[in-house]
Amino acid sequence: MANEKVLIVDDEASVRKLIKKSFARENILTFEATCGKEALEMLLTNSFDLIILDIMMKDMDGLEVLKKIRGLGMNIPILLLSGKAEDYDQILGLGIGADDYITKPFSPSILCARVKAHIRRNIDMMNSKKSTLVINQGPFEFNLNEYKLYKNGMEIILSTKETMLMKFFLENPNRIFSKEQLYQKVWGDTIIDDNSIMVYIRHLRMKTEDNPKIPKYIQTVWGIGYKFVIE
Repeated sequence: MANEKVLIVDDEASVRKLIKKSFARENILTFEATCGKEALEMLLTNSFDLIILDIMMKDMDGLEVLKKIRGLGMNIPILLLSGKAEDYDQILGLGIGADDYITKPFSPSILCARVKAHIRRNIDMMNSKKSTLVINQGPFEFNLNEYKLYKNGMEIILSTKETMLMKFFLENPNRIFSKEQLYQKVWGDTIIDDNSIMVYIRHLRMKTEDNPKIPKYIQTVWGIGYKFVIE
């Protein structure tokens, strides 16, 4: 990891200065907000890898800021700072969406280690989530969350059946399937309609191939069926 962006939200200049100085040695970029309102405004126009959020602030306490951030649907890691060490405050903070809780005074090195661990964990989680929600094959990308197909970054509009068929091809590249197998696996029916298969294959070729008359991806295997080819 390098050049991670951390937003420090604290109304004490000395605390912000201490954190900024220790993070600079680790090549962590720091940005400062002196109050909750300023932090929320910065979050609307900037992206950060983690937020260090003080609880006790004059304009808006950190717990209220935390609620608003989570209410906006932001899943950025948030580490709370507080002069209170009571279990109640920690449980409350963690319960409304904080990822960690550190009491003042704190060790800058320990704070830095926790910040790096949370950023690394969040990156790993996002990468894992992305890999499970997207099928990538050649120039094609299929978003399993939105059920949308993209080719070279451009969305291809498909009908429901075309989407199901293309998803099946992308999940099974370079394998030959008979018309019967496609109909059973995609349509879930044992009554085969050869004409329907041919129509949907033709539609998919028109939408996905550079030259539908000479298909590169959805190829006919004469006498057997079709194969979705990815080199």
